Amino acid sequence: MKNLKRAFALSLSMLMAFGVAACGNKDGSGTSSDESFEATDNIEVQENMEIAAIPDGAEKTILYLGENDLNPTKSNPEISTEMKLFQQKGGAIEWHRCTNEGRFDALAKAIAANSDVPDIFNYEWLSFPAQVVNKMFQPVDEIVDFESAMWKTSKTTADQFVLNGKHYVAPLGYDPSALITYDKKKVDELGLEDPYDLYVKGEWNWTAFKDIMDEYVSGATADEERYGINGFFKPHITQQTGKTLVTFDPATSTFASNLNDHDIEAAQQFLYDIKKEGLVLDGWIGSATECFQNNCFFYGMGAWAIKPQDGDEWGIVPMPQYDKDPQKITTSDMKAFMWVNGSTKKEAVKCWLECYKSARTDPEYAQTNKDKFFENNPNWSEEMYGVFQDVVSDDYFMIFDYAFGVSFKLGDRTQFDGNQCLVDALYGSSSSQDEDGIQMTWTQVRETYSPTVDSEVTKLNDAVAKYIAENN
Repeated sequence: MKNLKRAFALSLSMLMAFGVAACGNKDGSGTSSDESFEATDNIEVQENMEIAAIPDGAEKTILYLGENDLNPTKSNPEISTEMKLFQQKGGAIEWHRCTNEGRFDALAKAIAANSDVPDIFNYEWLSFPAQVVNKMFQPVDEIVDFESAMWKTSKTTADQFVLNGKHYVAPLGYDPSALITYDKKKVDELGLEDPYDLYVKGEWNWTAFKDIMDEYVSGATADEERYGINGFFKPHITQQTGKTLVTFDPATSTFASNLNDHDIEAAQQFLYDIKKEGLVLDGWIGSATECFQNNCFFYGMGAWAIKPQDGDEWGIVPMPQYDKDPQKITTSDMKAFMWVNGSTKKEAVKCWLECYKSARTDPEYAQTNKDKFFENNPNWSEEMYGVFQDVVSDDYFMIFDYAFGVSFKLGDRTQFDGNQCLVDALYGSSSSQDEDGIQMTWTQVRETYSPTVDSEVTKLNDAVAKYIAENN
């Protein structure tokens, strides 16, 4: 079968907090050498007195290895709530800026050389379980008590990231990796039902989603091309079933392929149909504004790409629910930091995690975070912000597909076609066309990639068994 060169070139690296590669510039101020700007601190942050300050005598500056800064940047100059809280406790973060490619190689070299070993590293899907069994990270149970008031609401999610009885991820907060954005003016012009109203009534599902796209696209004039949706939405539609491509059984510490699941097949058939019917606009579009300019009704992407300008009237809604089994599910970009193997700054890392957790979950800082958000996103509406907050609330189940973390062969885009990883291809191939205009069915996709998935899962299970045996 010919290699697929899909227009589905939606890089997960822009949506997940990917970190690290050839580590070059170091700047203790946390700013890059080619950026000149003045950080702002316009919103007051009250100190959380329940968080202990970093003890005297302990190291207070933690080293963060990552692609993007945690300190203020030119694009987001306002000091974040979590950073302000950490500063109030005596902490600071030194950023070592790195590129995206080869990030884990750089981390491995630092650990092996025991030189400039970072303390924290962004959680991403490839972190667990593949890099845990590669001994990149240490458990967080020593610094996080999941039975405490601060952490107990995160335990259900944290329990998804357990090996050998130990937690490797402490969830700090969540961002939906994609929301559905649309132009409310367009809704009014065409007399369509507002997706937001459907969401409020609990009627925002695949059928309603498709009906709106059908009506919009079918209304095109003879010389006009219209589309229903562009962006990063294909994995999310499938995961609205509550199913993932790879599952994990904590009782036996084993992973398994789930490609034969009937709900996954139903989702893939839905995606196949909307592509076949001309509702999907393929290709990378980097902002909602550009998407709408291409006569595309819906744009599926993270909040970073939703930047309305003066005069825009946009709406956002979650991913539409699976008609047969509606559930409140968010495909989450979970905010967390892996505690790097070899880091000895226990007190400072503990304090940073608590400050970040408090900033994202303590009701005391809800208005502070909102004020800071609107400082950086002045044209978002209250309605949009409300949806964003709802989707990351405890009302939603945060779903993560272990398939992305099985191995580099499955989860690293550089090992497949440079624009998408093999798991992306699994999720998106039945709703994309190759360079010859051929669209595969889910059965063809599954038959093409099942041997690789099975092989990589078997290798992972062997590695997990070895890791557990060595750490008992």
